Amino acid sequence: MERIKEIWNKLESNASAVAGLYKIRYSDTSKCDAFFGVKYPENFRMLIIRTPFGVGKNFNFKYEFRSLKFDKIYDPSDSNFLLLNLVLIDKQFMDVFDALIYDVLNSIIKESDIKIILNNYTNRLTKWQSLFERFNTQGLTPEEQKGLFGELFFIRKFLKCNPDYLNIINSWVGSEMQIRDFQSGAWGVEVKTTHGNNHQRVYISSERQLDTSNLENLFLYHISLEVRQQSGETLNQIVDSVCEILNADFSSLNHFKRKLLEAGYFDGHRNLYKHIGYFIRQDIFYKVENEFPRIEERDIRSGVGDVKYSIVISQCSDFTKTEKEVFQTLIFT
Repeated sequence: MERIKEIWNKLESNASAVAGLYKIRYSDTSKCDAFFGVKYPENFRMLIIRTPFGVGKNFNFKYEFRSLKFDKIYDPSDSNFLLLNLVLIDKQFMDVFDALIYDVLNSIIKESDIKIILNNYTNRLTKWQSLFERFNTQGLTPEEQKGLFGELFFIRKFLKCNPDYLNIINSWVGSEMQIRDFQSGAWGVEVKTTHGNNHQRVYISSERQLDTSNLENLFLYHISLEVRQQSGETLNQIVDSVCEILNADFSSLNHFKRKLLEAGYFDGHRNLYKHIGYFIRQDIFYKVENEFPRIEERDIRSGVGDVKYSIVISQCSDFTKTEKEVFQTLIFT
């Protein structure tokens, strides 16, 4: 991400008086022709993929993004090539655009086959399309805010007892809308955050969420919150505290910030989250095993799908585990 910001600063440090497209190659050693560009006088930022005409002419960009547009033009320096331009036209999306570019580049920069590059490029944009649609002036819903707070509360605990920061952040897959919130290798953790009158009931979104097939260890982490105005720890504060832990590890910090964007947390919304705080009433780990109350995929009759159910958490006391026991189990191989 730092390299991305450096290139933008270089391109924009001397605003051109001449209309046109100015670009810088992302990597001088890569076989992938990826460039950053700025179009003047509009000052639009763009990600540019250079492709031979014979391949690029058949590339049809079929996705629609808020605040982005796509265009395909001849390379002014060589008409045998096309430039595929992903253009940012709304500056409020700059941080999200940088995260998108970072993700796309990671999937294409080591490739030399243009067909593979364009396939990976398309797959990444499919993922980011839904993220751009989530950006709105209202920010995260109250339930989404509490859910994210709970996941970050778990991350902070994990970081404080394990120095393998990058693997911890990479294990956070809930931000990518995976089945469980955290998973790596043969273990998984599902975080459930409750509040108000629902302190003792957690809701399970599918028959696979607490299914231990192919897992050696699965834990349910229940966090009971008290929500207060102008009191307690805010969502912004817990984000900042995790960033502070990761501050000396740039790679982990950049990955964490990208995950926050995937979760729908944008810096431009911080003002929306500064008045609501949370107190932890109780937080307990449960190991999902044996007779733990749940529905597994094997319990479902053929033809039945989209199973959702709730668990009365007071009925799970036989399955509690200490924090120490849990974190000793969550290892990376």
